[in-house]
Amino acid sequence: MANVNIKFNNKDYLLSCDDGQEEALKTLTSYLDKKYKELKDKLGNIGENKLLLITTIQLIDEYFDLKRRITQQKKKLDILASKFQELKNLAIRYKDSKDKEIADLNNELEKFKQTIEESNTLYESMLDKTTKSLEKILSNTETISKIQ
Repeated sequence: MANVNIKFNNKDYLLSCDDGQEEALKTLTSYLDKKYKELKDKLGNIGENKLLLITTIQLIDEYFDLKRRITQQKKKLDILASKFQELKNLAIRYKDSKDKEIADLNNELEKFKQTIEESNTLYESMLDKTTKSLEKILSNTETISKIQ
């Protein structure tokens, strides 16, 4: 335990606190003394106990106001987190549907390539047959020409 000399309402006090908490205790006491002096200047000398009570009430009011605002902010953050989660889910579903569309289009493209390949093979076969037929016709025509 550490001992700390503090000043409150122009009086010195020796307080104890956990080791390492000395500066925090001084800061808190300074804040309390400032609030106390502000009220004393505002209300006059209405008695130390009454001023301490009013100071404490004001500090507790500030605390509860801050706590209320934090709760409101937490609710807003929870709503934002929920909306973000919805948006994330929508994005994931959209991506999944687009991935499926891409896969379907790739399948269609593969089928189309296969059809083109088959058509090319068929075309080449027909071209070969036609060429052979033409060659045969030409050969027959030459033979007929020679005979005449």
